[in-house]
Amino acid sequence: MKIAKDSVVRFHYTVSEVGQEPLESSRERDPLAILIGHGNIIPGLENAMMDKAAGESFGVDVAAADAYGERRDGLTQRVPKKHFGAQKLVPGQQVVLQTNFGPRAVTIQKIGMSVVDVDLNHPMAGKDLHFDVEIVEVREASQEEIDHGHVHGDGGHHH
Repeated sequence: MKIAKDSVVRFHYTVSEVGQEPLESSRERDPLAILIGHGNIIPGLENAMMDKAAGESFGVDVAAADAYGERRDGLTQRVPKKHFGAQKLVPGQQVVLQTNFGPRAVTIQKIGMSVVDVDLNHPMAGKDLHFDVEIVEVREASQEEIDHGHVHGDGGHHH
């Protein structure tokens, strides 16, 4: 079966900035499982997967605009220090803040006595990325998975 919209794909990946050492890999854990066509992974990687089948491996460069977007200047916010709990904070550190819209990865810029300035850009924003991908499995999604917009069961979401 070839990958198309509403396919469930289980795959391994290694990601790096173009021309750099790997930043992250799924090789030492279970493959990632995603539902294609529902915004579950970056667009450039999803597009590169189309029409591939289980057992295929490939490499693809994904421009920042098709990955985590371009860096946006001025995308900073001042947050009361109490929202970080007892964490020891240092500039450049990446932390996850709980927001009204769910968890959000931020980068610490400056630490004051009672407030912390954070950069809200995704840590990978503005970076061209290279992915090495191995497609492990491709199957049709169930109607429930399509309705919910994500994978259920093995490697997916459990309700």
